[in-house]
Amino acid sequence: MRNAIVVFSKVPKLGKTKTRLTTEKGGIMTPEEAMAFYEGCVLDVINVCIAAKCGDVWICYNHDGDHAYLENLLLRTADQSQIRGIFADKGGSFDDCMQYAADHILKNGSPDRLADSVMIVGGDIPSLQPELLQDAYGKMAKLAVSKSGLAVANKTTMSDFPVGAAMVEGACQEGGFSIIGFTCETSFDFHKVFYNMDGITALDMLVAKAKEEKIPLATVAMAPDVDIPIDLASMIPVLRALQLSACYDDSVMVPVNTIEVMEKIGLESATTPTQR
Repeated sequence: MRNAIVVFSKVPKLGKTKTRLTTEKGGIMTPEEAMAFYEGCVLDVINVCIAAKCGDVWICYNHDGDHAYLENLLLRTADQSQIRGIFADKGGSFDDCMQYAADHILKNGSPDRLADSVMIVGGDIPSLQPELLQDAYGKMAKLAVSKSGLAVANKTTMSDFPVGAAMVEGACQEGGFSIIGFTCETSFDFHKVFYNMDGITALDMLVAKAKEEKIPLATVAMAPDVDIPIDLASMIPVLRALQLSACYDDSVMVPVNTIEVMEKIGLESATTPTQR
């Protein structure tokens, strides 16, 4: 099964990137620091996607983003030659943009699709590891040829086309998800996943859609993103732990770009001392 990994991100822009981390919005960073932090995250996520070697790597960016700036930023990735392509979304809601990213790859299952399955990952999950992506792809591929997956896709035999319906997700904080993958035979769309008037979380809506369509669903370990100061405070010790564990485990990828920015800014995590 041919797979594509789409890094779903915005082109970093001063005053428009990770603004909830800035002092103007109650955070601790300047706009310049917030932009640099996000650049580090995006670079580290792309490098992990490349290292995972479980699909062609694509970059989907915001429709009004600076393409030239993004191209220049990608020169800092571990191996730019491994990036299959870069494309802009068409704007609209977050649901619309995610849908466009998936459609660009899967093309509604048509013969000219760019892959048989797609995994979309956020650009702001610096602790992401290749092992997690490999686990996600492995589980999705297994479900795609399972009896349930083939039945939902109306595949009577493996000779029809050895890919059925399957979905995989990696949760993040507050009922969201940072990783979502599904095959070209999966009846799923992002309508009302992120934006609905019923107060349903994104992950709950994803699960509800999978249940309604009887789509086989797999889960992988949580992949937290960084949107607000508490996310950042929680992420700092995680990155420190990865940095040390990599000394003893070659499979661990250190998010060097994010850590470099973090150290340049002088960020440290802290907690309230326990009262005796």
